[in-house]
Amino acid sequence: MSNTVPAPEIRAVVFDLDGLMFNTEDIFNEVGHEVMRRRGKEMTNELLSLMMGRRAPEAMQACIDYHQLDDTVQGLIDETRVLFRALAEDRLAPMPGLHDLLAHIETRQLPKAVATSSGRKYLEEILTRFELFDRFHFTLTAEDVTHGKPHPEIYLSAARRLGIEPSQMMVLEDSHAGTTAAVAAGAVAVSVPTRHSRHQDFSHAHYVAERLDDPWVMSRLGGG
Repeated sequence: MSNTVPAPEIRAVVFDLDGLMFNTEDIFNEVGHEVMRRRGKEMTNELLSLMMGRRAPEAMQACIDYHQLDDTVQGLIDETRVLFRALAEDRLAPMPGLHDLLAHIETRQLPKAVATSSGRKYLEEILTRFELFDRFHFTLTAEDVTHGKPHPEIYLSAARRLGIEPSQMMVLEDSHAGTTAAVAAGAVAVSVPTRHSRHQDFSHAHYVAERLDDPWVMSRLGGG
């Protein structure tokens, strides 16, 4: 007779945004290299890891500290936004498997939300552009929390909004910081690394998937 405790039923799914739902990390990576090039600096993998998954002010402060730049946080944010919008116009796209996973979640009639370190205006622009905003029950952004990822606040808030225990919530993330936040909140943390985050440590995740519609993910959500 097994003493294994059954895994809690997944009753909701919460998505990160950047690099998880959309290929924004491809664009941010190019933007970061250009911003550093202008200053005679290098955007290293170490610096990318320090910045990825964090709110813009914290990410830019990490950049300033890393290279001892004279820039202000707001100055770097503004410069990055201009460059990002120019590149995103033609290159922004959903990540592989996103639409299939969303459809599967909706078939299962599970509530879903977005919890991102990015700002609300940015989130709304992207989700609206791809006609996805109204498909989520709610969204949480940098403005909705006191502590950014890797602090678990945003995912604890999501669980409260959903009216469930964190252990009943699947969180999909692409970064170490985001995965750490999900694990610390007590959620079922699924990491879907991109080529920009694949070198990071995801050993604490419950599962590491190749893409959003990974068979394990679909099966864990039930119905197939």
